[in-house]
Amino acid sequence: MTTLTLTPPATKIHFGTDGWRAVISDEFTFANVRHVAQAIAQWVLEQSLSGAEHSVVVGFDTRFLSDRYAIEVTRVLAGNGVRVYLTNGNCPTPALSHAVRSQGATAGVMITASHNPPRYNGIKVKASHGGSAMPSDTARIESLLQANLQAGREPRVEKYDAPGHDRGDSPAHPLISRLNALSGYLSHLRTLVDFEAIAHLNPRVVADAMYGAGRGYLRAVLGAVGVEVQEIRGELNPGFGGIHPEPIPRNLGALVYAVQEGNYDVGLATDGDADRIGAVDDKGRFVSPHLIFALVLRHLAERGQQGAVIKTISTTLLVDRLARRYRLPLYETPVGFNHIADYMLRENVLIGGEESGSLSVQGHVPEGDGLLMGLLLLEVMAKQGQRKLSRVVDDLLLDLGPVFYDRSDVRVQAFNKREMVQRLTDNAPAQLGDVPVARVNSLDGVKYLLEDDAWLLIRPSGTEPVLRIYAEGRSPEQVKALLQAGADLAGV
Repeated sequence: MTTLTLTPPATKIHFGTDGWRAVISDEFTFANVRHVAQAIAQWVLEQSLSGAEHSVVVGFDTRFLSDRYAIEVTRVLAGNGVRVYLTNGNCPTPALSHAVRSQGATAGVMITASHNPPRYNGIKVKASHGGSAMPSDTARIESLLQANLQAGREPRVEKYDAPGHDRGDSPAHPLISRLNALSGYLSHLRTLVDFEAIAHLNPRVVADAMYGAGRGYLRAVLGAVGVEVQEIRGELNPGFGGIHPEPIPRNLGALVYAVQEGNYDVGLATDGDADRIGAVDDKGRFVSPHLIFALVLRHLAERGQQGAVIKTISTTLLVDRLARRYRLPLYETPVGFNHIADYMLRENVLIGGEESGSLSVQGHVPEGDGLLMGLLLLEVMAKQGQRKLSRVVDDLLLDLGPVFYDRSDVRVQAFNKREMVQRLTDNAPAQLGDVPVARVNSLDGVKYLLEDDAWLLIRPSGTEPVLRIYAEGRSPEQVKALLQAGADLAGV
């Protein structure tokens, strides 16, 4: 007879820059999801609501078992006496975030691993304002989780039947309701985007959902105003067709092909949970989030809107140049949209974003939104009267000067981030190539800013065992040399 040894739930669960992510069936198991949900429920019940009912909106993306994990989270929340609004289908993270605010919910839970590879899943926690929970909140959730595990406390699970969850039927439970997050979210987008101008331009658009939760949204909202949209990779495919659902050049071959083959004007891509944007112009060239950020910032400023500009440390200096031109306050943050959200909650912010493609604007929830930014990019084209995205990008670079950017992700063994930052700061080079280093920024990792406005950033990922090396410069050759210098300095 074989004796099975039962392994207790993992105790190393940690929330990174935007939630907890782990490999499905390894650390991301139903048991661990229930334990995390129990800690979230306790954190929710700690929130002061002046006698109001505690409630949580729960949503999920298109990944393998995401809907079932969402059901388990719902059961635990209900088991703790928390009212739950469970979305009636997979939905984008920004739609979930908007629902949290529109429902007046205490918090939101999104089952997603965002742009990570298909073998991962994860949990994002949203605060009542609709943006990501602050680091102090996730630290409290981790603390509650560890206390429960150490004390051997099991999650309180409400055992209800949800036979119709795949069809969006309401489960028969007094604390659980199904929610259509789509209609309210799309109505909100119509207050932020000039669809009439886009319809008048009538660009030919390819929308690449990358098999993620953004599928159908751009086609629906643009099709309603008569704009032709071809959607690719919009079918349900929990394995994402073997790709990483991250809208970066190496994953967008299908979009480039569709744009060029069909002679389309622009291609828009969103990641696994649609909180990131990437684009391809009519010539098949990748249009990075750096350029999208700069294009939308210039557009908003030119039409007279005011407010602060928030960018993460890894984002292009084009943003700095535009902020100086329009005399807008500029703040730089560590990587992670939660830092940008913090500013959006405290003051009037015109636009905030990061190089990964998570961007948001004035009047929206403090959450990255790839769908909204794709629509605003079309509005930029419409206001310039240019159906071809390439012409809009060329105009920006003619205006602000040429800029080139690249990033290298290197898988590494575990290391001490603080020691690495200290070493790279103490041993900062006097110059990189033949350009002097003007200053060193250790806000998040180590960033060397050169006298010619080029820069090199070395920082560890907050969600993966990866060292990220970023560089921006005046030529592709300079960027390549900077990336190599970064690898040499980091010893990888």
